[in-house]
Amino acid sequence: MFKKMLRTAISLIGAVVGYGIFQLVKYMLVQSKAVTEAWFSPWKEIVLSLLFVIIFFILFFMLAPTFTRRSRKVTRNIENDLQGFSTNDLVAGTAGLVVGLIIAFLVSNIYGFISMPYVSLGLTIVTYFVFGYLGVVIATRKSKDLFNLFIRETRERRQGAGKKSKQKQVESKPKILDTSVIIDGRIYDIMKTGFLEGSIVIPDFVLVELRHIADSSDSMKRKRGRRGLDVLNDIRERFGVDIYDTTAEKSLKEIPEVDVKLLKLAQNMNGKVVTNDFNLNKVAGINNVEVLNINELANTLKPVVLPGESMQLFLVKEGKEHDQGVAYLDDGTMIVVEGGKKYIGKTVDITVTSVLQTSAGRMIFGRPKQQGR
Repeated sequence: MFKKMLRTAISLIGAVVGYGIFQLVKYMLVQSKAVTEAWFSPWKEIVLSLLFVIIFFILFFMLAPTFTRRSRKVTRNIENDLQGFSTNDLVAGTAGLVVGLIIAFLVSNIYGFISMPYVSLGLTIVTYFVFGYLGVVIATRKSKDLFNLFIRETRERRQGAGKKSKQKQVESKPKILDTSVIIDGRIYDIMKTGFLEGSIVIPDFVLVELRHIADSSDSMKRKRGRRGLDVLNDIRERFGVDIYDTTAEKSLKEIPEVDVKLLKLAQNMNGKVVTNDFNLNKVAGINNVEVLNINELANTLKPVVLPGESMQLFLVKEGKEHDQGVAYLDDGTMIVVEGGKKYIGKTVDITVTSVLQTSAGRMIFGRPKQQGR
């Protein structure tokens, strides 16, 4: 029933189009002086208009199934495309379209001086199309920058920051946190000190990776993953940082690896990656992505543990060298205990003998107190 009603409606639209085309043909013939206005007597006009109406009614009636199939296909394509857009993109695109149409209206007023109406009409249509399209494209591509700028400006007004601090915030790049730096935990303390400027971005795929690590069958990985989730919750509660939804980033959909996604997102946002992963740091340099390495920052500061200090550790496995035992701090720092092999699976007090800090991370060396006497 619905298909029949739709087909009838399309046919009626065809009849209206046919009558409009007849009026356009009549106008063009009279203007070109091919015929005179008097030639179109009332009965001729009625017959010709009915002829156009019937022809286009039948034409649209026959083409109605094709129109319906095509319209459904177009509707599905539009729905699929809209699913790839975020709310920010839709709002920005609408605003860009409005601005583009306003500019097109101002520009089209110039065409009023053209004496040929068809040329003026054609130029007006093209102008509206071009400026509307440009408005949508520019607004959607720059939506993230515009919304980030708006959010930063709003925060600055609430905090009552001065003019110089506003300029620094606008110029600062987004800081994108990776999985390793969240598990490490020191990023939370750095954020508390206020050394990181600009917006903090935590991608949704980083949260997914943290969940996988927290659900790992390996007890050490599971412990590190849960620590990362705790740190992430602390960051969100203290600083109000939300998980960044990357569904609108179409360039990330076909990338399976988290590190590659991270670098691509940094390129898209013109941001910096915050990490303590040595390999990611090297790959980022190859891809011209700026990196803030927490280990490099710690390398310039005084170590937390100094030689001669005492620590209590639980040794979990053997070391690479003879008679070594290995333990880990909560942030993943490895501690090598000389002569600790016989204490594996036990808690032991050690004395720190040396601390090695590199861009790849920190290593602590120690010896059980029983052997240090």
